[in-house]
Parts: sequence; structure tokens; C-alpha cells
Amino acid sequence: MRRTLVVMPAYNAERTLERTFFDLPEGLRKHVLLVDDCSTDRTVDVAHSLGLEVIRHDCNLGYGANQKTCYQAALERQASVVVMLHPDYQYDSRVVDLMAELIYLGTVDFVLGNRIRTRKEALSGGMPKWKYFLNRTSTFIENLLLGQSIGDFHSGLRAYSRDFLLTIPFHRNSNDFAFDQEMIVQAVSFGFRIGDIPVPVRYMEEASSIGWRRSIDYGFGGLGAIAALKVHQAGFRHDPRFARS
Repeated sequence: MRRTLVVMPAYNAERTLERTFFDLPEGLRKHVLLVDDCSTDRTVDVAHSLGLEVIRHDCNLGYGANQKTCYQAALERQASVVVMLHPDYQYDSRVVDLMAELIYLGTVDFVLGNRIRTRKEALSGGMPKWKYFLNRTSTFIENLLLGQSIGDFHSGLRAYSRDFLLTIPFHRNSNDFAFDQEMIVQAVSFGFRIGDIPVPVRYMEEASSIGWRRSIDYGFGGLGAIAALKVHQAGFRHDPRFARS
């Protein structure tokens, strides 16, 4: 039985949540779970007004910890495909159904939204030049090291199969932004199939985005995860992030 659940890791998304929600295909709007990481604005009130199921952290735990709550709750609700969508209206959520369908077809286990179809499109969508440069550089290096051909390693729009989330020890990952990178490295380590789909992106004042210093830390977190995987595979140091429980 198909059951697609959209999870939204939220922090201070009051101004963009409603637009993101109504951008979703209508059939999915009854299947949205929002996890609020102790926002200081009216995110929870807006979510309730839209009829969303809400889980709220009592204190701010971090982006990665928010996703851990999202995925654990989705598994408990018997979701067969879980789509992670930021509620900041940065990603065009009309493609969510298509991402889930690729998993239902059995061709992939994990799908990312690819924001970088062309340099012109990414920059005209508002992506800062420095962010574009870091994205292209780190995506090239990570593809090379992991033997992949992913278009955008740093996308915040992702879809996972239930089997993927049951297998990957995501609860052992970082509670911060490195979580996203670790998920990709784990997917490669466990032999899951990764695909991507083009998605228009919108950069605006209201959309959440990390600065260049946090972006660099995030990039090093990804490279650190790859290095840890290589050390684990070589047998020099056991890493529970890459071991089946």
C-alpha cells in the first residue's frame, strides 16, 4: 500500500509555511507532518491553522536532530515514502509526487531535487555566486570520491524509501547541518540507489539559508564523512554510521 508522507523540519518558518503548503499537490496536503525545532515566531500557530500534524521540540536541538524526529515519526506512521521538504518556500514542491513515484517504480531508493540545471538558472533564481561556486566545487569532489553523478549534493528537498530509513542508522548522524551529507555517504556505503530530479529554486529574504562560514563548515562535514567511510571500509576504525545494526 502506498503511503507518502511529507515531513517539514521547521524553524521560524511563519512567513513561508503557508505558501509552501499550498504549493504541494492537493492530494498530499493531508499527509504532512511538521516538526518545529522550538521556533520563536508563530510557525506552530500557522501549522495548526493549516490543519497540519505538529511535533514540537521543547528546546532547539538543531537541523539534523529535527530530521531525526521527522523520520522516526514517519516510520511510526507507516510511511512507505518519506519526502523531506523545507517549509521556507525555496523549493518548488509541485515535484514531490514525481520524486515519490520514482521510488514506487523501484528505480531508486533516494531522490534529491537538483537546483543546479544551469549556472544561469541557478543565479537568476537568486543563488549567491559564492554559494554556487561552493556547491559546484564540493559536488564535483564528492561525486568523484563516492563514484556518483549527483547533480546537487546539497539539496534540501529529498525523498526516501521506507527500507532506506529502516536500514540507515540516521540516528547516529550529526544534529547539525552535516546530517544531510552523512545521509548521502551512508546511502553509498549501504549500496542504495540515488537519483535526482530537476527542481526550480527560489532564493528570497524569507527563505532560510546558512552563511558562508556555516557553508564551509557544512562542506568540511561532508568531506569528513567521506573520509570516515574510507577509514571504516579499510578496517582501520569502526564507524557505527556505516554499520548495519
